Amino acid sequence: MKGEDYYIPAAAMAISLAFKLPALRRNWRDPLLRSVCALLFLAGSVFTFAAPPTIAAVNEWTGIPNVSAPLVYCLITAFSASCLVLIVNWRGGPPEETRRTSRRWILGYGAVVVALIVLFSLGDAPEERLRDLDTYYVTTPYIREMIVLYLTAHTVAAVVMVVLCLRWSLQVSGWLRAGLAVIVVGYFFNLSYDATKFIAVFGVWLGFDLDYFSTYLAPPIASVGALISAIGFIVPLVCQRVSDSWQTWATYRRLGTLWHELRTAVPLSAPGVRMSWWSPAELRILQRESDIHDGFLHLGPYFDQPLRARAYEQARERGADEETARAVADAAMVAAAVRARTADPEGLLLTEDAAPAPDPCEGPRDLVRISHALRHSPVVEAVRRHAAPTGSLPR
Repeated sequence: MKGEDYYIPAAAMAISLAFKLPALRRNWRDPLLRSVCALLFLAGSVFTFAAPPTIAAVNEWTGIPNVSAPLVYCLITAFSASCLVLIVNWRGGPPEETRRTSRRWILGYGAVVVALIVLFSLGDAPEERLRDLDTYYVTTPYIREMIVLYLTAHTVAAVVMVVLCLRWSLQVSGWLRAGLAVIVVGYFFNLSYDATKFIAVFGVWLGFDLDYFSTYLAPPIASVGALISAIGFIVPLVCQRVSDSWQTWATYRRLGTLWHELRTAVPLSAPGVRMSWWSPAELRILQRESDIHDGFLHLGPYFDQPLRARAYEQARERGADEETARAVADAAMVAAAVRARTADPEGLLLTEDAAPAPDPCEGPRDLVRISHALRHSPVVEAVRRHAAPTGSLPR
């Protein structure tokens, strides 16, 4: 792999981290956000310092041959710990238990980092190896142990990540489950990376030349695994945000039938309260709900309780469930009241049995049901057909 094969993903990680830093400054105490930023920083660092040009530059700057090896191994170990800490915080649970588990992983892998540095300082690796250090020095005392230790730590982290993600995926659904499945695929590539490295190491110990596995096959496998794992972490966050936004706009649109129905009879939004085109959907929904409730207040004297009760019974007879039947009844009452109010601009004809306005106890979802019934319910359509032009309602 060439230098750009490392630097391009490193730049992508740096850009992602830059977008996260403002949120981190505002919410420094958020452990999940800290874990995400740590993972992005360490992932970018691994790609940067594992690139052969950087390896050569670090060795030259420090004047220590192969000092890049423990540096890269320490970064890989820290990155493995950051993945475990992120998945622990992402999964959630009792805060104290989450903090305790995170500390255990950090301390455990911190001890591995210290051991890697100690082993390198005790070993002797005078000849610089930019690409094949793992197989070239795998028989050298202390350097051998350092190589096996970092591979073992990385393998343990990959196995734990696969197990945790598989278990968690059985308890969730939707985009989160899809993201966890992608992470598992990515970590199978990481395990393949470890396997190729161990094959090369064991081959040297047994007298075979299997350097190809370590030097040429393992790096691209690791890059693919890192990319897939990163996508797995991103998918639930981005796709869930897109899905939530889509659902919010869908709710806004579905409220449109009820909003337009009321608008034909009563004034809704105040002239000065207009939404700009860039206003968020949540704010638009709030205004539309407010308009609808204001419309209900204007139509209150025209709401007919007996008509509402009859519409409810008809909906139940047609097989509607309790919630749908209530929505149909409210929609029928609103449709009749709109026509009565339109035919009585002076407010002279009022019903004797005025009913209270519909009470959407579940917020916009109940209003959406009423709006849907206004457009699709045959019971509501029958009320529209029989509503007298004078404003009197069918008995």
